[in-house]
Amino acid sequence: MSKKIGRQTLKLAKPVSIAASASVAGKKEGEGPLKRCFDYISQDSYFDQSTWEKAESQMLKRCFSLCCDKAGIAPSQLDFIFSGDLLNQCVSSAFAMKDSGSPYFGLYGACSTMVESLSLAAMCIDGGFGDLACAVTGSHFCSAERQYRFPLEYGGQRPPTSQWTVTGAGAAILSSRGHGPYITHITPGIIVDAGIKDANSMGSAMAPAAFETIKRHFEDTGRDLSYYDAVFTGDLGAMGHDILQKLMADEGVDLGARYMDCGVLIYDLSTQDVHCGGSGCGCCASVLCGHILKGLEKGVWNRVLVAATGALMSPLSCQQGGSIPGICHAVAIEREV
Repeated sequence: MSKKIGRQTLKLAKPVSIAASASVAGKKEGEGPLKRCFDYISQDSYFDQSTWEKAESQMLKRCFSLCCDKAGIAPSQLDFIFSGDLLNQCVSSAFAMKDSGSPYFGLYGACSTMVESLSLAAMCIDGGFGDLACAVTGSHFCSAERQYRFPLEYGGQRPPTSQWTVTGAGAAILSSRGHGPYITHITPGIIVDAGIKDANSMGSAMAPAAFETIKRHFEDTGRDLSYYDAVFTGDLGAMGHDILQKLMADEGVDLGARYMDCGVLIYDLSTQDVHCGGSGCGCCASVLCGHILKGLEKGVWNRVLVAATGALMSPLSCQQGGSIPGICHAVAIEREV
């Protein structure tokens, strides 16, 4: 029996429970509006390590350990780990998970990686390949700046359209059993290339992909905006948020107040000097595993759609004048099924 409905969406035969989640944030993120949602806030950007890259790996490891502790399991009990980050060859994730003792998949979906990892973990469990899987994702401002732009010492100016890579991580353990909240539907995204070449305008590069995935999710499921209490995008930032609203409005859908963006939520855009807001795969990861899942547990929302966006570029592709293709993966998460 096919679990695919419509062109892209998957309906899980048995909704997969989110048994535990954890979120870790850096000092700047801990000074923002969501500071009470994070399980751990580091006051040291180095996380007691000697380099930014090691700091990112240590942050992921801490987040993973917190999640396992909250679930009451040892890392070696997991059937699978799906983890990703922004660094070349996903090296932060590999070093963070190397002592876990569980089968490991390293992923790269740029800033969409948290929902990509959740989707693959849920599919594995729904397919009967395991009972417990962990999705882990994170990013670090300083390591991302060094890889994609300039080392911090350079002191380069940031244009108004730029976003601030979040120092943060999120982890979620999925189970074939449990009391929810549950992942019920998955809409994997298609790559959309709007021809944007400015690496400091990622919101405009990713918004068309978010539009295609959200529109497809509604078409495939037969649902509309009213089904969800909230719709979250991964990190379009303020500009991408407005572009998506305009694209949806052109289709006759007014997203209104129930639509929010993780990159806008995580910082105070008026006081924290982050220009268009947050980005990086730690943005959606920390907001989802902190703010959104805690809101579901408390009954703030009963049904949410989380559509994480990613800019599929590399430093080299930008240096060679290439465009920035976008991707968006979406999951429906519900308190009750």
